[in-house]
Order: sequence, then structure tokens, then C-alpha cells
Amino acid sequence: MISTSTAAEVARGVSRLLLQDGYAPILEFTLPNGRRLDVAAIGPGGEILGVEIKVALADLRGDSKWPDYLDYCDLFYFAIPPDFPPEHVPHQTGLMVADRYGGEIVKEAEVQSLHASRRKAVTISFANVAAGRLSAVLEAVAQNNSPSLVVPDGTDA
Repeated sequence: MISTSTAAEVARGVSRLLLQDGYAPILEFTLPNGRRLDVAAIGPGGEILGVEIKVALADLRGDSKWPDYLDYCDLFYFAIPPDFPPEHVPHQTGLMVADRYGGEIVKEAEVQSLHASRRKAVTISFANVAAGRLSAVLEAVAQNNSPSLVVPDGTDA
């Protein structure tokens, strides 16, 4: 879960940047290896992009799990707020700087190509998560617009 207001603002800026660049982002996406990306996105060509947000130097220094993301992304970035010292971000990754209004890529990620079967698994998982979240939002909107709406809970057989 994105745990601070600063991290939420960075996530918003990253998402806005990715949308402008033709990507479809979602927050808090769990990869097949059980690791969770702060932001995951599918690009216009089907590429998988992952973003790990860091807003505190101690959090970055204590993060030994980020290499586990690399096997599931064509592109991998760290995203930091504007006041974060960028020299501490690992040099072998891309870098975004973002706030709640938007973001920019200050260092491009190295492209690595996923194996077709891994790409398919991540893409299907991404689509299922995105569709499930959209359905939940649409259900909430329907309930708010029609408070007497009876919604099956799936327990009746």
C-alpha cells in the first residue's frame, strides 16, 4: 500500500506522466513472484513498465528487493519526489521525478525484453486486476446512484 501522502503524490504524478506517454498504469500491482510494484503500466506496444516509489533515503537504502522486479519488466524505474537526492538511486535503473501534478523521466531505463510466456502471464494478470478494480468502482457508483439497488454477494447458490 502506498503509505504516505508524499508517495501518493509521486504515484499520481507518475501515473499522469505515463498516461501522457501512452501507457496504461495501475497502482499496487503484484507480480507473479509475489513482489508488489508501486506502479505498473502496459505501453502502447505491450511493453511492461514497473515503478518503485521512494520518498525517504532510509527506505531506499533498506530496499534489497527491487532486483526481483527486473525479471517481470521491460523497463524499470525508481520514482522520487523533487527534493529527493537522485545520486542515491541505483544507477542501473531508470529514474523519474514526480509530484502530484506530473513527472518527468530524468534517466531512461535500459530496455530488456521479457520472454513471451512471462509477458503473457504478466499481461493477463494486469488485465484481470484492472478489470476487477474497474468493476468495483462501477459497482460503487451504481450503489451510490441507486441506494436501494440489491447487489448479489455471490454467497447464494
